[in-house]
Amino acid sequence: MPERTKSKKYVIVTGGVISGLGKGIVAASLGLLLKSKGYKVTIQKLDPYLNVDPGTMSPFQHGEVFVLDDGSETDLDLGHYERFIDIDMGRANNTTAGQVYYDVIEKERRGDYLGSTVQIIPHVTDQIKQRITALEKDHDDLEIILTEIGGTVGDIESLPFLEAVRQFQQERGPENVIIVHVTLIPFVQASAEMKTKPTQHSVMRMREIGLQPDILVCRTEYTLTRDIREKLALFCNVKAERVIQGLDAKTIYEVPLFFNREHLSEIVLERLGMDDRPAELTYLRRFVNHIANPATTVTIGVAGKYVQLVDAYKSIIEAFAHAGVDNDCKVEIRWIDAEQNEAAENIEAELEGLDGILIPGGFGYRGIEGKIRAARYAREKGIPFLGICLGLQVAVIEFARFVAGLENANSTEFDENTPHPVIHLMPSQETVTTKGATMRLGAYECKLRKDTKSFLAYGETHITERHRHRFEVNNDYREGLEKAGMIISGTSPDDMLVEMVELKDHPWFVATQAHPELKSRIGRTHPLFREFVHAAVKFHHNR
Repeated sequence: MPERTKSKKYVIVTGGVISGLGKGIVAASLGLLLKSKGYKVTIQKLDPYLNVDPGTMSPFQHGEVFVLDDGSETDLDLGHYERFIDIDMGRANNTTAGQVYYDVIEKERRGDYLGSTVQIIPHVTDQIKQRITALEKDHDDLEIILTEIGGTVGDIESLPFLEAVRQFQQERGPENVIIVHVTLIPFVQASAEMKTKPTQHSVMRMREIGLQPDILVCRTEYTLTRDIREKLALFCNVKAERVIQGLDAKTIYEVPLFFNREHLSEIVLERLGMDDRPAELTYLRRFVNHIANPATTVTIGVAGKYVQLVDAYKSIIEAFAHAGVDNDCKVEIRWIDAEQNEAAENIEAELEGLDGILIPGGFGYRGIEGKIRAARYAREKGIPFLGICLGLQVAVIEFARFVAGLENANSTEFDENTPHPVIHLMPSQETVTTKGATMRLGAYECKLRKDTKSFLAYGETHITERHRHRFEVNNDYREGLEKAGMIISGTSPDDMLVEMVELKDHPWFVATQAHPELKSRIGRTHPLFREFVHAAVKFHHNR
């Protein structure tokens, strides 16, 4: 019998009963706990949808697109991973079924399969296993790799991934690959009972395809009794102490602390045959305590067009939570529908009482005039303002129209016939015909002017930020905008691209072509959000 391959340890996180149970938060929380014990950890997401990546998907379909330094457009769960375990991830941390099938078909066309009939098993499952282990090749020091499987057990799209996990566990051994299954324990009000049957059926589906969960994480509104845990253990073939309750939390940053009290990381390490170690969680407890006990509250308006699904702005929400801790305040977000804002007769009624205004990224003309009205209101009223990506472009358009006197100035994205295209398509984008992964994506350098708010926020002249856009400030208008009073506070190293702008005679009016929210983490708030919220607190107290 061949000797088993010595390998990294893997924790596979699956989900059952319903989607949206928070598998990503479970994986991120477990990753944080294991890292707090000194283990070298990373997390990957396997998504069963056929899109190659979420870059072409509407935010209403899939929430925000989380961009990595290497330009990968990924699932929003990677944002949770980075925020919780504080490491920069890359292309190998996110795989979709679209990528897997694309690779298999390319191999078939090249003749790599030597005339074989290409099938789900073994060709697709082999490709999935290669994706699962890809992180091993580039990161030899990794000790534990957490792998979240998207979707829900029973979905037809997930079956090849779960079959690949079954094979992978058989090849590497159950002492090296364990399964954490996230499920739901609903509470039925009519009978005042917690029901275990949905979890039982979910585990039954897992066992039908050859997978036995090692640990159950049960999402619940109420504390699991000993009787409930023992019932789940009996019917799901899991030890009672490995039935973990996942109580609803006031903030996602409490979840690792909840799991720590449930000894989740100790159980995982024991199951993997690894030594337990003391966890350093003091910083997290302080962080959660600051969230729970703020000294003051500020209200910041976010003027966007996807406000009906706030997951479209997930990283912005979390960056505000981080900045609130840094400024000892709670940031309440008032969601402003930019499209409705266009038609609002009284803009004062829509925006009054705000301590700050943020305009986020986005695509398309819908809601643009509403965003321009919000930017003008912030500029004229001296309200702290932060523009992100499209928010910078909106700020430039507004300033061009109402300060620089360029009537009907616009972006060619919204008006191809504008007399003043202060924002235009990047020259490198003019011949692009496909949409997926063709923008300016990933980490780009920026140099900052020393006499600016941007420099004071970062404290350095050369920074790197993540981007996701096609359009840029038109260099033909830079001199005129600067003469009118706009400060170009950041540019690309060759000075060809505008990266940041601001206004001098304003408490805080800063905009960036980048997406700073993507790099804000627990205990490491992004400086632009920290200073923006600081300005909002000052504005609030001086109101």
